[in-house]
Amino acid sequence: MGGGGGARLGHWVVSYTGMSADNIKGLLLAVSSSLFIGASFIVKKKGLKKAGASGVRAGVGGYSYLLEPLWWIGMITMVVGEIANFAAYAFAPAILVTPLGALSIIISAVLARIILREKLHIFGVLGCILCVVGSTTIVLHAPQERDIESVAEVWDLATEPAFLLYAAVVLAAAFVLIFHFVPQYGQTHIMVYIGVCSLFGSLSVMSVKALGIALKLTFSGMNQLVYPQTWVFVLVVIACIVTQMNYLNKALDTFNTAVVSPIYYTMFTSLTILASVIMFKDWDRQNPTQIVTEMCGFVTILSGTFLLHKTKDMVDGLQPNLPIRIPKHAEEDAYGPEEIPLRSAADGIPLRSPRSTEGIPLRSAPDGIPLRSLRGTESFRSTG
Repeated sequence: MGGGGGARLGHWVVSYTGMSADNIKGLLLAVSSSLFIGASFIVKKKGLKKAGASGVRAGVGGYSYLLEPLWWIGMITMVVGEIANFAAYAFAPAILVTPLGALSIIISAVLARIILREKLHIFGVLGCILCVVGSTTIVLHAPQERDIESVAEVWDLATEPAFLLYAAVVLAAAFVLIFHFVPQYGQTHIMVYIGVCSLFGSLSVMSVKALGIALKLTFSGMNQLVYPQTWVFVLVVIACIVTQMNYLNKALDTFNTAVVSPIYYTMFTSLTILASVIMFKDWDRQNPTQIVTEMCGFVTILSGTFLLHKTKDMVDGLQPNLPIRIPKHAEEDAYGPEEIPLRSAADGIPLRSPRSTEGIPLRSAPDGIPLRSLRGTESFRSTG
């Protein structure tokens, strides 16, 4: 009787939401994946901070975190989440699974506030709500999974001219970032590290989905491990994930967690949806109304992540015409590279430039307090 009730409930869910049984399995796996991955960001961050206190930071090329147990706990948590995510791609299309990563942003933002003491502005809370609303919209209008009988079909899709062109552009952009921009701007521009992660991530998801389909078919009795294409996808997955983890560690160690998570999600999801539309032709099985609704849901999620990003570094009382970019570790330690205190002008304490050794105070001109140039020595008062 219990089994009959479960079957009736499953039938009701399918008929009410319009989702197939495979899509529902993928949805549940994707949600559980977000919970594990969101928590892993915080645990890994704690491990990186602890390792950086006694060794060379990951952000400047160090690998002392590999000896830190806390980092490994976070890594294991992330692996569990990625396994659930891996399984989700075997049952549901990427356009459904990938946007649900927004839930991991909410988890990491809340835990960062509780554990890492990183601030979460009231508009950040609104951003979290928008992420949930957008995710729900996409879930209810996602396309059904494509019927694939063998990994050879996936290989045919991956070797079509359109996707080969996409893969070539992605690899070219990633290598330009790694060899030209990372050495110069990696420590100051968050988009550099996250750009590399997102570009490789879009290719890894396509390979993960292909591998997931191969394993699902193998477990159902149709062995796909005999196909060489399966092992090519395995190699691509390993190469892409190793690269992602390396640059994600650098981003987490250099910038605030609540900033890294939403930006990474936005870029990664956008590129993954684009790759899935090109390779698996997800939108060929939908009408224009469904496609527009999905895009509205995705834009809602992006709005939420934008709010989380913009309000993370918001300082109450700080003059809007006095932009301040303080490296994350300098902000945490309250000292710059030359042991010069870094404080907000809103605190009423002199703000010194990390590059200045003359101790010239910087104050906002509207305050009626002398405003000095870093390169000059003459005082100027506000004429307003």
